[in-house]
Amino acid sequence: MQWLQDPSQNNVDNLNSVRREVSRHFRGEKKAYVRARIEELETNSKNQNIRDLYRGINDFKKGYQPGCNIVKDEKGELVADSHIIVASWRNYFSQLYNMHGVKDVGQAEIHTSEPLVLEPSATEVELAIDKLKSHKSPGIDQIPAELIKVGGRTICLEIGELITSIWKKEKLPVEWKESIMVPIHKKGDKTDCNNYRGISLLSTTYKILPTSCSQG
Repeated sequence: MQWLQDPSQNNVDNLNSVRREVSRHFRGEKKAYVRARIEELETNSKNQNIRDLYRGINDFKKGYQPGCNIVKDEKGELVADSHIIVASWRNYFSQLYNMHGVKDVGQAEIHTSEPLVLEPSATEVELAIDKLKSHKSPGIDQIPAELIKVGGRTICLEIGELITSIWKKEKLPVEWKESIMVPIHKKGDKTDCNNYRGISLLSTTYKILPTSCSQG
């Protein structure tokens, strides 16, 4: 800030020199970063890591994407307080997914000719585990599909016993009724909640139940 207090030619020259040095430094950092990303893409290509390769290419094409840590409240004012931000997202998704205008909801007895569905067998549970998609974000249980698959027969039997217990009691665990809502930006102003859609991250173990029931 010396050049502001004393804008002499010497101080101005010193400022310009510092600017050139800083620009030179960041150009070098950018070249090193780009070189490292290209080498990473080449490695993924040689190792046939197709998923990481295409993800890297897409990220490289998009360039730097700044994050957004602020949102607009119901009044349209920008807020940065984490508690208010969470409340804003909660209100938005509550209004988006809750049903309104539903009046009389009744339950009728329905008779079908379908046979009684038996509880999932150990084989059906094992097939359902094999069908779990990898590289997916886990839900509230924080258990990735890869971990369950690596567990082999032991984990399969444990999950099978859990599903059998749930089947007999006809009651889901509380954790399976909860999900993590993640906002995904569509387009437009990133501070406006209305420009986002939500995806629900379900517990990985919960996903095994409906798949195992549909095997028969």
